Amino acid sequence: ASADCPPEEMGAEDPLFILYTSGSTGQPKGVLHTTGGYLTYAAMTHELTFDYRDGEVFWCTADVGWVTGHSYILYGPLANGAVTLMFEGVPNYPDSSRFWQVCDKHNVSVFYTAPTAIRALMREGDGPVKATSRKSLRILGTVGEPINPEAWLWYYDVVGDGRCPIVDTWWQTETGGHLITPLPGATDLKPGSATKPFFGVRPALVDNEGALLEGATSGNLVILDSWPGQMRTVYGDHQRFIDTYFSTYEGMYFTGDGAIRDEDGYFWITGRVDDVINVSGHRMGTAEVESALVAHEKVAEAAVVGYPHDIKGQGIYAYVTLNLGEEPSDDLNAELVRWVRSEIGPIATPDLIQWAPGLPKTRSGKIMRRILRKIAEDDFGNLGDTSTLAEPAVVDDLIQNRRNRRD
Repeated sequence: ASADCPPEEMGAEDPLFILYTSGSTGQPKGVLHTTGGYLTYAAMTHELTFDYRDGEVFWCTADVGWVTGHSYILYGPLANGAVTLMFEGVPNYPDSSRFWQVCDKHNVSVFYTAPTAIRALMREGDGPVKATSRKSLRILGTVGEPINPEAWLWYYDVVGDGRCPIVDTWWQTETGGHLITPLPGATDLKPGSATKPFFGVRPALVDNEGALLEGATSGNLVILDSWPGQMRTVYGDHQRFIDTYFSTYEGMYFTGDGAIRDEDGYFWITGRVDDVINVSGHRMGTAEVESALVAHEKVAEAAVVGYPHDIKGQGIYAYVTLNLGEEPSDDLNAELVRWVRSEIGPIATPDLIQWAPGLPKTRSGKIMRRILRKIAEDDFGNLGDTSTLAEPAVVDDLIQNRRNRRD
């Protein structure tokens, strides 16, 4: 057989791959990306967002089966002829220096990971980071969910020694590549902000009726025009594609996320709009309460959901993972309640706090809030698709120790 394997010529709109992403109902959607547009966008965002330079080692820690692994382990870097590092393992084995040891061993220049991993390593303290050099690092990146300012600053100051710009990238499985992101050296950074749109991307904020909002404000995040990496359909169900993304606000791609735009035009992603709690008539994003909780010195991670409350309509249910060495107690519960009240106000008072050894996450590090809502509602008979969970045993523990029992 010949050693020569000529590539097959494909049309720009020929399907390239299908990735399944979770739906709000628990039924995954087959996101279909096409050859020309997706490859163009993955390559361009990889080169410009990360200021990639020939010969550098680029390391994206994502699961290769997730869109971040597709776009920024394989397609983007390889289309650019980049050196891409693939890692099979976890950040805390055999110890919590693992990521930084790999960076030193392979002279990694650009490092791209999820806020979940950063918070988990931050929980272990500065020691495991300081035990390594990390002198090869030039750019740091985050992906998957909004990063809280405390974790951003730790990543910048401790991991990057205050010298590596952080590209806090916002995008989705459906978008193929970055839509809102800083560009290293060109964008002034703000801890926790995805900053400005990528070239040609037109984000906007709308109210619940779809009216465009101007200036510094908060609203529902939409995209007004197309871009090369946009998904083309939901595989086998084009009507679901239209209904999910284009029917909420006519003529606009609805991301499903809420955002704040500040006076400088920077975007701050506040999380999924279905992650909004209505407490006594006050609408509040769960991300705001979570950010307040993780700002407490004893808290490593937190997830907040709503649950039915006889008086308030919805109550605030918080799952809290403590830093190593901290022990749960009634006193700490009361301390955290007081802390959140002082950080945000009485309306944000957590009604129930459940100590969690861990949170249910996909292998890509995203918290499965749908499962947390079901447990908080004491309705865990149908948790939907849990096949992508990294540690299924975490769910059993949370169910066993739930605070809102009706039995």
